[in-house]
Amino acid sequence: MGSRAREIIGMNVDELIDLLRRAFCDEWFAYHQYWLGAKLVKGPMKDAVGAELLQHATEELLHADMVALRIIQLGGTPVTKPEEWYKLTNCGYDAPDDPFVKVILDQNIKGEQCAIGVYSRLLEVTKDKDPITHNMVLQILQQEIEHEEDLQALLEDFELMMRAFKG
Repeated sequence: MGSRAREIIGMNVDELIDLLRRAFCDEWFAYHQYWLGAKLVKGPMKDAVGAELLQHATEELLHADMVALRIIQLGGTPVTKPEEWYKLTNCGYDAPDDPFVKVILDQNIKGEQCAIGVYSRLLEVTKDKDPITHNMVLQILQQEIEHEEDLQALLEDFELMMRAFKG
């Protein structure tokens, strides 16, 4: 990172890198959870849910890329060993062991809600201190909010469909 670029950051850069490295781990877990869930999902609406999960997986991978590049720009190194992801994650990983549509949707909604919290905190931490990271985080946060909305809409459709079958 250029010396002048580092000077404009009004916070401890090492602390910021640490927060970003944790978010990086979350993004890799989210990518894997979505990607694998899309392959395994079973039950009513599995095609619609699978397609949505694959789209989200692609976007989570893009988030990991954005965060990695920012870590490098700040003079840090993204987490290089997947086994360290578990130690650093904010949101953890819910393995899609139960492939039923509702379970998969619930797991991924929970993950998105955690990500929204993580990026909201990062947005607050970088506000008026690091405009580059702040703008990146804002962009990611917008997509995480969209993901939660998409998944909740699918869950609502699923629940309405199940009620119709019972009624």
